[in-house]
Amino acid sequence: MIDIGEVARADSGEDVEIGQQRTLPDRFAVLPLRDAVAFPELVVPLNIGQERSVALINEVLRGDRTLVMVAGRSAEIETPTPEQIHDVGVLGTVARMVRLPDDTVRVLVQGGQRVHVDEWVHTEPYLVAQVSELVDKVSEGPELTALMRNVQRDFTAIAGQVPYLPEELSVMAQNVEDPVLLSHLIAGALRLPAEQKQSLLEELDVSKRLRRLSEVLASEREVVEIGTEIQSQVQSEMQKGQREFFLRQQLKAIQDELGEGDEAAAEAKELREQLEALKLPEEVSKQVDRELGRLERLQPAMAEYGVVRTYLEWIASLPWDTSTEDDLDLAHARQVLDADHYDIEKVKDRILEFLAVRSLKPDARGSILMFVGPPGVGKTSLGRSIARALGRKFERISVGGVRDESEIRGHRRTYIGAMPGVIIRALRDAGANNPLFMIDEIDKMGADFRGDPSSAMLEVLDPEQNNTFRDHYLDLPFDLSNVIFITTANSLDTIPGPLRDRMELIQLAGYTEDEKLQIAKRYLVARQIERNGLTAGQISFTDAGLRAIISGYTREAGVRQLERAIGTAVRKVARQAAEGTLTRKVSVTQPRVRALLGRQTFHAESRRRTSRPGVATGLAWTPVGGDVLFVEASAMPGKGRLTITGQIGDVMRESAQAALTYVRSSVASVVPDLPEGWFADHDIHIHVPAGAIPKDGPSAGVTMVTALASLLTGRAVRSDVAMTGEVTLTGQVLPIGGLKEKALAAQRSGIKTVIAPELNEADIEEIPEHLRRQLRFVFVSDVSQVLDAALATRRAHSYTLA
Repeated sequence: MIDIGEVARADSGEDVEIGQQRTLPDRFAVLPLRDAVAFPELVVPLNIGQERSVALINEVLRGDRTLVMVAGRSAEIETPTPEQIHDVGVLGTVARMVRLPDDTVRVLVQGGQRVHVDEWVHTEPYLVAQVSELVDKVSEGPELTALMRNVQRDFTAIAGQVPYLPEELSVMAQNVEDPVLLSHLIAGALRLPAEQKQSLLEELDVSKRLRRLSEVLASEREVVEIGTEIQSQVQSEMQKGQREFFLRQQLKAIQDELGEGDEAAAEAKELREQLEALKLPEEVSKQVDRELGRLERLQPAMAEYGVVRTYLEWIASLPWDTSTEDDLDLAHARQVLDADHYDIEKVKDRILEFLAVRSLKPDARGSILMFVGPPGVGKTSLGRSIARALGRKFERISVGGVRDESEIRGHRRTYIGAMPGVIIRALRDAGANNPLFMIDEIDKMGADFRGDPSSAMLEVLDPEQNNTFRDHYLDLPFDLSNVIFITTANSLDTIPGPLRDRMELIQLAGYTEDEKLQIAKRYLVARQIERNGLTAGQISFTDAGLRAIISGYTREAGVRQLERAIGTAVRKVARQAAEGTLTRKVSVTQPRVRALLGRQTFHAESRRRTSRPGVATGLAWTPVGGDVLFVEASAMPGKGRLTITGQIGDVMRESAQAALTYVRSSVASVVPDLPEGWFADHDIHIHVPAGAIPKDGPSAGVTMVTALASLLTGRAVRSDVAMTGEVTLTGQVLPIGGLKEKALAAQRSGIKTVIAPELNEADIEEIPEHLRRQLRFVFVSDVSQVLDAALATRRAHSYTLA
């Protein structure tokens, strides 16, 4: 061991200058350290295998055994150059050396004083440098004493909980009175990054070094305490699990002794008996046996026990072999349908045809029916009546707003809280494998990142596939071929083509005024009287009173608003009965309607709106039935521009442009006396009122032509005429859709004459005969015929074109 000299200190509080250097007389061999830092006065064990370092050790052992240990800047460099080595290291003496069979050597080096590399002498065959000693700065005083005690306390606390710090080291640190030696001892013992240790080695102010060590120890102590807490929690959980296991074993032994048996085994046995009583398909039976075996092997406290048990309970609750017997009596079915619904003969005939085929061929697969029509026409109630006529269970499934494919096909069992989809749940609720499913609002399904439920419906509603329908939760085939599916929709536009192709479409148009009258007399009035606690002896409705409600307080294709209006009138009388002021039966006549319902809500606007030239009445189709719309045209001095307003779509905008083009190109026949150049000097504005409602489609073409012709000729459009049809640039009138709905809208609005395309003449058969008697239909093929039928014969009084 070399004489490392005394560590310089300041007496009586005097400081030695920081960084004071004293050049040592000799040159020393430099041994680079890889991912390690040596500290003064500590023994450093080293394994040396590099040829250059082994040569250095051999040379040192032949001399005074003295060398300088300096840390490399990067642990990845095996043979660093002087630039890749730190400038501060430790002078040391090789105390012991052992040669190993693999030509490496193991040495123990006793650390001496801290040194600074001043100059590199040479690099071959090993590094040699001129160094100078770096002297520590020690400031005696209370602060230094406090720092020493704090470091000793924290180090002792850590050493008792960290395996790599022996207990002897903790005792040694407690007995060290020299702050320099204490800082070196603790810095060398801790497992810190090499860069952090090198920073501590280069710090010459002992107080600062101890303060930094105190911060490091505080952080390490916090980490150790967290680790101890985690270990304690793990140990506690293990002990809790062992305790529960022993208690369960004891409970099982007690139950066996009392003859009560295992509750879990009893549950498994009960489930097995339920499932064996069912006539399950072979694939389902095999899956049930596997899951029952798993259930019997699982402990009730295990999370998977509840999952398996719930799965088996779902299988046991399904009607695998339970069905109801169809009532195939056609006369009875006709009687039920007539009792519940007025008219709709086409739908009734289709249901009777289905029953007729079933009676002749019981195993025949029925088609999927889709009822399309506006709200309130009885689509859902019709499905309930069909189930009653057949004697089948009825289940309604609403899919409006459904955006998750799993709502239809269920969630896989791997998810927490998984359950089957609505199809399987409805089968369980029905309790039979051949119910009637009414899938409501199928046109209002959506799609997002969770999948497309309409695609999941493809398998459900395909008779060729649904005999092996697989729900994601069950993952077993279930035969849906015996189920009658009826879907409802207000519009076909939002239903994907492949899904629409799987269903037989049955259109349910709105009701005429006469049909609404009959429905109200047969069903609505009696239902509202019963719901509001009255009797037929207390209130009645005359035909005139009901017609007044239909025409003045409702404007709809169905009868929901009508039923609400009737209910309002009945409640007024019910209040009188409750207050004791009802002395005699109330007859709701036309004059009495206003007293019960207030002022009239709807008025016939056609006469008022078309009293001036430039306004024409058109007919439109909407998802909630037909409707009447007005097209207004106006002209003003300008530069020949066309303005179109009323929140209309691109197709309707193009129809307006085509209408103007036709009028301009045929001005000689439409407006013979129009001044030449009039269009170039005037701007035309076409407006479709009710601007808050989006409008689109080509069927308003003839209405726009008529409005323009009325504006230019000064002849007003007849107030009892409404029209529909697409127009071409050559004046041809093309066919449109929804003629029945448009005719119903015309009747509701007091229109007497409907102008329609000639190619739609065949569609008149769909219109009820009594409605055909009330309306006059004019079928046209050219715009000139439209103008002849729609425009008044004379100009409006005092009309002047701008």
